[in-house]
Amino acid sequence: MKISARNLLKGKIVEVVKGATTAHVRIDIGGGVIVTSSITNGAVDDLGLKVGAQAYAVIKSSDVMVAVD
Repeated sequence: MKISARNLLKGKIVEVVKGATTAHVRIDIGGGVIVTSSITNGAVDDLGLKVGAQAYAVIKSSDVMVAVD
């Protein structure tokens, strides 16, 4: 896989929940951290995403927000 994004988090899919048009995919990246992505049901099918499979969470930095207390 070649991709320009620098924020790649490798992990294992622990849950895929499909809705009417959008699915939530949860990826365990280790250390008790789970990343959740909202993608189309079509993308889930096209990528063949299934619980237990290895996957990458690819984070586009312009879409990441940071907050503090």
